[in-house]
Amino acid sequence: MDYAAEYKNKLITADEAAKLVKSGDWLQYGEFVMQPKDCDAALAKRKDELKDVKIRVTTMSWLPEVCKIDPEREHFIMNDWHFSGTSRQLMDMNLCNYIPFTYHEVGAIYNDFLDVDVSFQPVTSMDKNGFFNFSTSNSMASYSTKKAKKLVVEVNSSAPVCLGGMGESIHISQVDYIVESKTNPKLTNLPELPVSDTDQKIAAHVMDLMCDGACVQLGIGAMPNTVGALIAKSDLKDLGVHTEMLCDSYVDMYNAGRITGQKKTLDKGKMVYTFAMGTDKLYNFLDHNPVCAGYPVHYCNDPHVIAQNDNVIAINNCLEVDMYGQVASEASAGRQISGTGGQLDFIIGAFHSKGGKPIIALSSTVKKSDGTLMSRITPGLTPGTIVTVPRSITSYVITEYGAVNLKGKSTWERAEALISIAHPNFRDELIKSADQAKIWLRTNKTA
Repeated sequence: MDYAAEYKNKLITADEAAKLVKSGDWLQYGEFVMQPKDCDAALAKRKDELKDVKIRVTTMSWLPEVCKIDPEREHFIMNDWHFSGTSRQLMDMNLCNYIPFTYHEVGAIYNDFLDVDVSFQPVTSMDKNGFFNFSTSNSMASYSTKKAKKLVVEVNSSAPVCLGGMGESIHISQVDYIVESKTNPKLTNLPELPVSDTDQKIAAHVMDLMCDGACVQLGIGAMPNTVGALIAKSDLKDLGVHTEMLCDSYVDMYNAGRITGQKKTLDKGKMVYTFAMGTDKLYNFLDHNPVCAGYPVHYCNDPHVIAQNDNVIAINNCLEVDMYGQVASEASAGRQISGTGGQLDFIIGAFHSKGGKPIIALSSTVKKSDGTLMSRITPGLTPGTIVTVPRSITSYVITEYGAVNLKGKSTWERAEALISIAHPNFRDELIKSADQAKIWLRTNKTA
């Protein structure tokens, strides 16, 4: 096949790609740090020609031009599968909505329920065999591109080629149009998050649950990164990786010799992930690296797949946990903050893993806007707060005051366990609330 000739025939400008979009269309953008910035800018220039173009994106890592120029939201309607700081800001201005979902199901959701009229899919440069690579963001790309009635790939030559287990690339024969980015934007580098003494204490409790040969999943945030830093400095051996998000911490653990993947029962020797976000250290590590395997999320986040590895240690943050064990990780009092993401997938998968430990980690308090402290172990979730992990699924909960396991515990035992790791200043108040809710006994050890 003459792929060069086919490439030339399909090559169009970003302005020409923007003209493919019609009023009322469902338009697919990219995911995470892979975003179609040239096509977005070209589409924004067509604002006055279009009405109600509905856009799906995953975790905006930049502010799209279509949002900047449409403050009344008459022309472009942005929707995000998982909120970033940018998404939250747009939501506060009524310019973005969240799409609730369970991450590993999204392939079936696209296939059975969603329309994609036009897709602006970011990719790497075409290889000699006619394939474009989805780079750091394999998670939904294979689903949305297959569903697209008109598929435009936006080539970013600066993006790393990320090898995969499946679904990591698309062939030119499946592409309708090609846009070459004029800017080839460097992938977003996440800022380094400050690590607090509380993060260090929580991470130390997590480390007590680690073992040689564990298969590690880290969520986003300072505390999971702190765990990664401690692992890199530890003497743990033969760790494996099966994670939703690949971040810089994994590079540190790998370079320190902690990660070999040789104890994994599935994808032995491979660092499995569905998307990557971090800094250039991570992106350079990923480029053409056969130790890393990107998979679509229906595989990576399937609890049954996760559970096939032994000793899965899944470590995730949350916003609050109530005394019944309900975990809220995505929204508080009606305000969407992040999303369900893969937290529920990995909490379930780790529980079913032989020797696995599903962990929810959080600081015991948070500082309010007026400077006062508020307990993150609460009597009950406030109205509008979304449950991410049901109480029946929650297992390990860790704060700086210790670790407890809620599995098999009654309501009064859960209250006792969670109050024991709450901040001491709030324990008496929580005990009173538990007593009023009839989930407290006089025989409780902390009474």
